[in-house]
Amino acid sequence: MAAGCKIEVLGSGTSVGVPTIGCGCRVCTSQDPRDRRLRPSVLIRFDAGGVERNVIVDTTPDFRQQALAAKLRRLDAVLYTHDHADHIMGLDDIRPFNYKRRDRIPVYASNSTLRSLRRVFPYGFSGEGTHPGGVPRLDARAVGKGPIRLFGMEFQPFEVHHGHKRILGYRFGRAAYVTDQTGFPSESLPWLQDLDVLFLGALRHEPHPMHSTVQQSLRWVERLRPARAFFTHICHALPHEETSRRLPEGVALAYDGLRIKVRG
Repeated sequence: MAAGCKIEVLGSGTSVGVPTIGCGCRVCTSQDPRDRRLRPSVLIRFDAGGVERNVIVDTTPDFRQQALAAKLRRLDAVLYTHDHADHIMGLDDIRPFNYKRRDRIPVYASNSTLRSLRRVFPYGFSGEGTHPGGVPRLDARAVGKGPIRLFGMEFQPFEVHHGHKRILGYRFGRAAYVTDQTGFPSESLPWLQDLDVLFLGALRHEPHPMHSTVQQSLRWVERLRPARAFFTHICHALPHEETSRRLPEGVALAYDGLRIKVRG
């Protein structure tokens, strides 16, 4: 990964998105475009032998809208953090990326997440179906403890606490993407050291049994000491401008469309 990569935030919102249906709060009615948050996902772009490669983490229910906004022309692989609906339900919308390629698109996930994907989208893993081109063509690949090597870049999975559940985060080069976390098992902490960029979930200020608060995530930033940290999976309790002013130097709220360059 000597040439580094570019990270684009496709979505920075919580599971119901912002604006939230039926809500008239000041964030949901805000005119600041950074307060409009689709469900959480990132796109990693990098050069491999003169070819731009595109890898996404999670396929949210907003994936079609996100791909159009990012002007995404090709998709080379999908990495999954876990199987909750806000992270998987856009998988069917990768079909147009199959139209221009003969092989299946690789999908990397834990065994439990792959089981959920096969249950929800069985037609994507079982063949062409009755309408060729009308279904996604997917190659399920189970994630272990070792790195995933994609076109010269390594994506290192590691476990993350999501309340009572264990999910996955990913390190690639000097960046790491984590969402929905409440903490980390000790064996994952080495992958979170010496980072230029760290994404962490930070739902709101008030405690939640399945998600980190802003203050809890700030404590992780103090412990892990990345050069820059961006908070994601944000609900409508956090106005972007007001919250950002209160964050320490080197820490910011992510927002949809944010683009970051990361060295190799």
